[in-house]
Amino acid sequence: MCFNEGKVFCGNGILMGLHSFALRRYAWLWPLLALLCAATYWRTLSLPLISDDYLQIELGRKYGAFSHWPDLAADVLYRCRATSIVLTHWTEYWFGTDPFWFNVSSLLLHFGNCSLVFLLGFWRPLGFAISVPAACIFAFLQRPHEAVVWYAALPELLVFTFTVAALIAWILHCNTMEWRWFGLSMAAFLLALLSKESAVVFVPLALLVAGWKPKLWWRITPALGLSVLYFFAIHADRQTHLHFNDGTFSLSAPFWSAELRTIGRLLGFWGTVALLILAAWHRSWKLIGLCILWMAITLLPYSFLTYQGLAPSRHAYMAAVGMAFLLAMAWLTLCERFPQRQGIALAVAALCILQQTSYVSTYKHGQFVQRAMPTERLLSATVGYSGPVQLNCFPYPLEVAELALKLRTGKRVWLAADGDPTEPRVVDYCLAMN
Repeated sequence: MCFNEGKVFCGNGILMGLHSFALRRYAWLWPLLALLCAATYWRTLSLPLISDDYLQIELGRKYGAFSHWPDLAADVLYRCRATSIVLTHWTEYWFGTDPFWFNVSSLLLHFGNCSLVFLLGFWRPLGFAISVPAACIFAFLQRPHEAVVWYAALPELLVFTFTVAALIAWILHCNTMEWRWFGLSMAAFLLALLSKESAVVFVPLALLVAGWKPKLWWRITPALGLSVLYFFAIHADRQTHLHFNDGTFSLSAPFWSAELRTIGRLLGFWGTVALLILAAWHRSWKLIGLCILWMAITLLPYSFLTYQGLAPSRHAYMAAVGMAFLLAMAWLTLCERFPQRQGIALAVAALCILQQTSYVSTYKHGQFVQRAMPTERLLSATVGYSGPVQLNCFPYPLEVAELALKLRTGKRVWLAADGDPTEPRVVDYCLAMN
């Protein structure tokens, strides 16, 4: 079984074909992706650590070293975040606690994920003609920005990396029937399960790729079996699992409402325009359906959250792939509809890029600066000080303040307790909260 996209790749020649195709025909794509990622997230590199970033670094210290992996395996919650914890450990090991390097690692992962979106073109219904603009759009799409900007959202980036890598290997297995691609797919899926619980979406996505080919369905059973065991391993320890006991997650949550609201927010203005363009000029309804179905499948694990009525932007990171392909199809439709007026399509692309990148680098950047303000103010107030600190109206859990002081000052600074004989230094946030 072979496919054709300017060249034919079959059997044992697929590795050579992939290398030649990706590096020669589309060699220009990687500098463009890097430019679009940088244009969108360049200000991210200057951000300080934000609230749960300190917990992420502490987890890296606690569990990230190889000798601590048995303890990590025993932690029902964080063993499902193992890849991000290990990466955080090694990032701090090599670069220290400078926020710049943590931010760089997130941006590099986003760039790598954009490249994986391009490789989804190996799936015949999509093809590289659509996956190339989709990868570019995914690079600057602002809806899932939190996954890139906020270092504590690192699990979202890594579960994307390994889940989509597993899916690409599965696509290549379906195209060539070679078992090495099946093995790579299962290996990547295991790493995805060690990145976050939402990795289980690989199973329905793999079924979507297999289509109406029963001879391929049974090959998905190992991944299905792993997903079932994975779920029951978590459910068996639900009494000690944080998210089953803090109100964050509930199987009885109104998931359909959350799903529809999140998809609506993900589509937004540009998604609505894209659907209107595609409806007006009758682009393939099968492809449109695939995009919507991708969004619905990848958002489903996040639709059982209870702390708000729709999934946060970081949880829409994988779903944004469907949005990127939808926009790519609409843009290609404009190019085909107005072949003599290519300036129209170029103007629309330029306007979309400008709006999306400026929104992240201005408005959203300001929001993240505000989110970092409480811990940054605390650190400034304790420079050269080694006594107790009293916090009034601190907007985050006190654990965040303790970790910030521990990780950034390296001094014996502690929070004031009742009956402390030493007069504490007061840091008051009450006016800022009102």
